[in-house]
Amino acid sequence: AGPAGRAMAAAAFERRVLRRAAEHHYLRVRLELPDGGARPNAAQFKQLVVTALRELHGEVGAALPVDVLTYEEKTLSAILRVISSGFVKLWSALTLLGFYQNRRCAFRVLQTSPFLLALSGNSRELVLD
Repeated sequence: AGPAGRAMAAAAFERRVLRRAAEHHYLRVRLELPDGGARPNAAQFKQLVVTALRELHGEVGAALPVDVLTYEEKTLSAILRVISSGFVKLWSALTLLGFYQNRRCAFRVLQTSPFLLALSGNSRELVLD
């Protein structure tokens, strides 16, 4: 096993790719609402996501399986799970939604990942003593 053999062995371990695409994508989102109005509860938040999909993509979009994994009413933040084939549809629908109960609103997509663990911590939100 001379230099050529060692180079070949090193090349064999050089690259690894995922054999199949991720089944789901995860989005960390925040709903921005003007002050003074009612905040949506978890069920209303989910309905707002479905409404956004319906407005942009019709009934087919509204049927897209989207799960609200976590929702904090205080911060209006959530982690959503969607099948990977519907990721772009969900993101575009959230981005274009402009009203909640006749009030201006905006969804901000803060993070996305095919891995839920990647959304568990955000260094930008770290509070240091």
